[in-house]
Amino acid sequence: MTDAEYVSIWMRPERPARGPKPAYSRAQITEAAVRIADAEGLEAATMRRIAAEIGAGAMSLYRYVPSRDDLIELVADRLMGEIDLEGVPSGDWRADLAHYADEWRAMWLRHPWATTVHRSLPSFGPNQLRVIERVMGALDAHVPIDDNLSLMGLLNGYVESSVREEVGWAEEVRRSGLTEADWMARSSPYVHRLLESGEYPVFTKIVMEARGPHLSRDDQFRYGLERVLDCIAAAIRSAVEPPVGAP
Repeated sequence: MTDAEYVSIWMRPERPARGPKPAYSRAQITEAAVRIADAEGLEAATMRRIAAEIGAGAMSLYRYVPSRDDLIELVADRLMGEIDLEGVPSGDWRADLAHYADEWRAMWLRHPWATTVHRSLPSFGPNQLRVIERVMGALDAHVPIDDNLSLMGLLNGYVESSVREEVGWAEEVRRSGLTEADWMARSSPYVHRLLESGEYPVFTKIVMEARGPHLSRDDQFRYGLERVLDCIAAAIRSAVEPPVGAP
């Protein structure tokens, strides 16, 4: 399909204007894809596999979801729908953004395969739009829209990188059979050699002084999140306070 022929899945009517009522729905197909991905990974959620899951013919599903890209878009938006933003914006931007970050992380940890979905372009599905309106709405009264976009990029980047690392560790534990503590113990002789060399003072501080690596995953996430929120608070202050020396 060429760019000129492309039509967003969100612009395609789910039901034809005339004719018999469809036997299936996009929601059924999307839910089946999520169930399969939860059990076997996203790559297993093929149209043939989804069709078997819901008792349909594989080719018939293309009437509802024309392409793999469309399916990924539907699945990604379906996951965004799990983010509970009831009451956001509340008037307390910091609490709102912390709640959003916690909800987004929890959603990804329920569906770790979602970290394998690489989608550089926004899709603007209904759930993503709901998130944009509510979460960016929490900052809308405090900063210009360009700052809002940048600050949300900062927050989203932190959450995404943290969860990808967490999911990656969990996958490595599954693959190797070693826990994080086992891995640290196995690495201990080499680490001690590095410390004794005296050549890596910053690394030595990390090993000897940093508390972060010894925190639980939840506490590590919260510690980093608070630092990100502090940066957003500083940006808000700079947006509302006159420059030093201004009349």
